[in-house]
Amino acid sequence: MGFKMGIVGLPNVGKSTLFNALTKTAAAQAANFPFCTIEPNVGEVAVPDDRLDKLAAIAASKSVIPTRMTFVDIAGLVKGASKGEGLGNQFLANIREVDAIAHVLRCFEDGDVTHVEGRVDPVADAETIETELMLADIESIEKRLQNIVRKIRGGDKEAVQQERLMKLALAALEDGKPARVVNVDAEDAKAWTMLQLLTTKPVLYVCNVGEAEAASGNAHSAAVAEMAAAQGNSHVVISAQIEEEISQLEPDEADMFLEEMGLSEAGLDRLIRAGYDLLHLETYFTVGPKEARAWTIRTGTTAPKAAGVIHGDFEKGFIRAETIAYDDFVGLGGEQAAKDAGKMRAEGKGYVVKDGDVMHFLFNT
Repeated sequence: MGFKMGIVGLPNVGKSTLFNALTKTAAAQAANFPFCTIEPNVGEVAVPDDRLDKLAAIAASKSVIPTRMTFVDIAGLVKGASKGEGLGNQFLANIREVDAIAHVLRCFEDGDVTHVEGRVDPVADAETIETELMLADIESIEKRLQNIVRKIRGGDKEAVQQERLMKLALAALEDGKPARVVNVDAEDAKAWTMLQLLTTKPVLYVCNVGEAEAASGNAHSAAVAEMAAAQGNSHVVISAQIEEEISQLEPDEADMFLEEMGLSEAGLDRLIRAGYDLLHLETYFTVGPKEARAWTIRTGTTAPKAAGVIHGDFEKGFIRAETIAYDDFVGLGGEQAAKDAGKMRAEGKGYVVKDGDVMHFLFNT
């Protein structure tokens, strides 16, 4: 299971530059990792994880297959998108299909790059897009509330639940808050997700700064960080220009370039990890002489569900999982050594998989 992140932003904020850097990086990885550009504005990139390489080296795996993230370069938004301005309808439809939003904000000064509003104010830019999404959600809810009146009168339990949840969302939206602030009980979680409200999507603010500010950020990115913290959202500071330059370099050259810029790692790596954290995702591994592979699961996933990520039959016929913690696998030098040291555990259906677990599943066919 991967996940899909939509890259959004006003015109001229560096959104396409960032997406181009991502897809060029992915293309450069194609010799070693699975990669595809599904459409011109959709690309998949490997999720960086040093642990996978270490596991592969110990097991002498012939191939290394990381887990992947899908990025969608969503059509630029302008004020009035909720009413169909610009490519508004396409923009809103595309957002419904993603798991999270990477909101690129212009945090750089450049007189040669025109801002659509004639000023550089990333917090105001963020509010513009959030407002458009909230307006679209309000319109959607009001239409749906009208359409389910008859079902509610007929005592349809599902319609009654939907009405209750939509009214909760509408109250928050009319108070100027996104639907994600609404606390939903566990029994309502599935129905809440089915509403597909735009403002329930978690948001990662991407502060696009100039080259000289990539390491430390600036006043604009600091303002975004304060806003994100107040909202309970995340942020990351990146120079899209630097990322595009790095994407065209060989690995050794890229490392030297990053060092010269005072950066410990590429911003795209931080972006991907931040996206992982945002969606409460984690990774487990399967390792052997044929391949070492990373698999993405949500935090709190049980062993049978984790097995199902590989193949549905693994979940249906699940017997048990043979599990070794990553630190034990690496520290002891592999599966057999960990087994000899009593570090391989047999876990049943109730086991909650931990990030970094090295697993082997036994199942009935």
